[in-house]
Amino acid sequence: MESTNLVERVLRGEARAVARAISKAEDGAEDAFALMKALFPHTGRGLVVGITGSPGAGKSSLVDKLAALYRRREERVGIVAVDPSSPFSGGAILGDRIRMQTLGLDPGVFIRSMATRGNLGGLARATVDAVAILDAAGFGKIIVETVGVGQDEVEIVKAADVSVVVLVPGMGDDIQAIKAGIMEIGDVFVINKADRDGVLRTEKELEALLSLASRPDGWEPPIVKTVATENRGLEELAAAVESYRDFQKGAESGRARRASIARWRILELLRERLLARALGGEGAGEQLDALAVEVADKRRDPYSAVEEFIAAGTLGEPRRGE
Repeated sequence: MESTNLVERVLRGEARAVARAISKAEDGAEDAFALMKALFPHTGRGLVVGITGSPGAGKSSLVDKLAALYRRREERVGIVAVDPSSPFSGGAILGDRIRMQTLGLDPGVFIRSMATRGNLGGLARATVDAVAILDAAGFGKIIVETVGVGQDEVEIVKAADVSVVVLVPGMGDDIQAIKAGIMEIGDVFVINKADRDGVLRTEKELEALLSLASRPDGWEPPIVKTVATENRGLEELAAAVESYRDFQKGAESGRARRASIARWRILELLRERLLARALGGEGAGEQLDALAVEVADKRRDPYSAVEEFIAAGTLGEPRRGE
């Protein structure tokens, strides 16, 4: 009953209900699966914009100004900020985006930070669930900002409708981008802090890199120059995001991308459920601790430890509700 009430409140767009639903999804609460299943039919209306790039590229300022632009157009905006945190203590280091104070006071904006907590739940899966909840709650634009360019961040941005990669002049970001594999996920490239020296060189290098490989869908990612702190180039960025959205609607590749994202989501959930079931079996915790001590003492290798864990039948029976 409580879960049904929460679903109804989320669909009405109540901020407290949205926050609670995201917490349930993030923490892997018992009724989280039922909640997400009930909300899923109401998703697919919002535009999800993933923004990634190296630290120091000015992504937060860009997100702040882009959200403000959407608000001026009277659109409700959800912001999910994926923050790094200690795998030992957990909790988002950057909190709920203190520097977005003005936006935070706007009832048409919802801001949430997601942290790497080192728990069973994958950060990428929890973030995608949070986006789905905001989508169901009627937020027309959902911006996902990732702090780094690691595997989790790349996965999250791949799950967005439009992926924006932010670079800055003179920081060797082009090399970093290639290393991190984010050149191939960018639908729109932004050179932020474009009032700095070296912006033309960065633009030429980026153009050269993009010309080396053509995308299977035929899209040519635009390069937008911005100075977020001065609101320069934001209209052009919003237009570039919309142009890719329009391009996707008319391309078969848009459907292929959605299918790819759906497959990834299923695999993430499957991994999580199987791991939870394995560790939830009778005596599984004690066996895992004993195996860990043996591996730490070099009396056993971790590979045979995993084989023994599986062979012991610790996957067990599904719990009620699974």
